[in-house]
Amino acid sequence: MTDRLARDRAAGQGGGGVLRPRAWAAPVRAMSRILNADGSPRDPAPTRPGRSGIVDCALYVDGERQQGDWQYADALAAARRESNAFVWLGLHEPELDEMTEIAASYGLHELAVEDAVKAQQRPKLEHFGEVAFLVLRTARYCEHTELTENSEVVETGQVMLFIGPDFLVSVRHGDACRLSAVRADLEAKRDLLRTGPWAVAYAITDRVVDLYLEVADRLEDDLDVLEADVFDRQGSGRIQRIYQMKRELVEFKRAVVPLQRPLLTLTSQVNRDVPKEVRRYFRDVQDHLSRTVEQVNSYDDLLNSILQARLAQVTVDQNNDMRKIAAWAAIGAVWTAIAGIYGMNFKYMPELGWTYGYPGVWALMLASSFTLYRLFRRNGWL
Repeated sequence: MTDRLARDRAAGQGGGGVLRPRAWAAPVRAMSRILNADGSPRDPAPTRPGRSGIVDCALYVDGERQQGDWQYADALAAARRESNAFVWLGLHEPELDEMTEIAASYGLHELAVEDAVKAQQRPKLEHFGEVAFLVLRTARYCEHTELTENSEVVETGQVMLFIGPDFLVSVRHGDACRLSAVRADLEAKRDLLRTGPWAVAYAITDRVVDLYLEVADRLEDDLDVLEADVFDRQGSGRIQRIYQMKRELVEFKRAVVPLQRPLLTLTSQVNRDVPKEVRRYFRDVQDHLSRTVEQVNSYDDLLNSILQARLAQVTVDQNNDMRKIAAWAAIGAVWTAIAGIYGMNFKYMPELGWTYGYPGVWALMLASSFTLYRLFRRNGWL
């Protein structure tokens, strides 16, 4: 097997270090591209606009990665010449033109290719002939010192997987879940890699769901802080912060909950596409996902309760303010009533000729105000 791969790479070289006649063709074509007919150098050829979305392309034979830098078309051709071999092509936010070229080499359906480029899909599992198309939404917790009404708590992205008999093409959008660590861990498990491309699909799905668990645990800490702040007497408990947390939780919920149906299909006994050994691993991922879904639903209920409690507190605070306003208005009404009565232009009124009438009225108003203040204070209105 290794000798055959070496022969494929040593095209144009014969024994004894002598080039075959056909081997001269490549250097001649290269020189003709560099020089004009008169021997002067050509202008450099324009490069294709845009960047390449290819992160890594690896050929695995019998669970072991083959040495060398592979082009995706050559790697697929080599995998189809070998037994128990497949290609893992990793892409990051590829352009449509590049994705179309890859789709032509790997036989990917145009509808799935369009979904992979746009990256606006919910978690799902579709089949296009022998190729399965699995969509995962990734999530990552964003570190923040304090939760505000503008804090980003959960960062989301997407990973699309094209899973064929002898290849797996992963298309990643965003940085919520990088796959380099997944590839390194999986290459250390040769027995698992022997099962084929679905082993890679399991490893990626497992990594995505593990990140779900991390996000859920960190969200619980934020909810504890938010809950303590709402019920603290000196805390502000701004509704904007609760609403922002609600939005972030909804975004996380959209990533987690819809993945249940695709995993249920992958772990089904009637599914013949996934090897039996790999289905066992997918069941473990399904258990972790179920735990995360339960956590997310409980967080959603708790956040609704916190929001309702804060709204009730706002209503109580408003009622307290209204009672205070009413109490002070009642105290002020005593002064207004007495001043209004003595402001009438009547000739015969009580105590108009009394020497101590003016200070007596002041004493009456102050005593009435103090009495009302004590009553309202004792009843909790002030």
